[in-house]
Amino acid sequence: MLFGLLGKTLGHSFSKPFFEAYFKANQLDASYSNFEIESIEEVKSVFDLEGLSGINVTFPYKESIIPFLDEISPEAKIIGAVNTVKIVEGKRIGFNTDAFGFQQSIKPFLTNLHEKALILGTGGASKAVAYVLKNIGIDTLYISRNPSNSNEFSYADLNEYMLRACKLIVNTTPVGTFPNINEAPEFPFHYLTTEHLVVDLIYNPSETLFLSNAKQAGAKILNGESMLKEQALKSWEIWTSI
Repeated sequence: MLFGLLGKTLGHSFSKPFFEAYFKANQLDASYSNFEIESIEEVKSVFDLEGLSGINVTFPYKESIIPFLDEISPEAKIIGAVNTVKIVEGKRIGFNTDAFGFQQSIKPFLTNLHEKALILGTGGASKAVAYVLKNIGIDTLYISRNPSNSNEFSYADLNEYMLRACKLIVNTTPVGTFPNINEAPEFPFHYLTTEHLVVDLIYNPSETLFLSNAKQAGAKILNGESMLKEQALKSWEIWTSI
């Protein structure tokens, strides 16, 4: 069985070593490859690979892959993003395991202080995060480089009032991912307090500049490693279910 990760730049990804170690530990006859493509149209050649049973999808193709699928799960349809594709007899079915992974990873850290959240970014990952937070009753606002909806604000709009109201901050952008480890989203870290929980979905490096700055301001921090593992195992469950 062949599986893999679809994305544009995958040198930072831990998915391949994670699955290779999992296959070895469980004595599974399966392999996992990285499929780097310059445009989503190239996914057609990936889908044509012999023995392909499923793929994970990462930035920037979680939304644009949808038209290339035959079917998507009800949850993925609501979220509007797909990060897992199962291939059964040539039929390509999309799922979203990011939502499950994020919920499992953040659950132990949430308190009654986290009534409102700020999500940095408006891509596919942000949609899964917003879906989870909405389901557990947390109001969300988006911070975007190009705000276009009533609940979206620019980075320049970030102020003390917003940060006082929103005690949960989630970075869903790729800014700060290896090798660009000296980059971070523009953010007023001086408004953070010990009551804030700051999450970065990036896991390479394990502590991004964004998280490091948040920690120095006194906030609790969480990276994306546990989310990666949870969503990956959920993907495997989907791929191997009948």
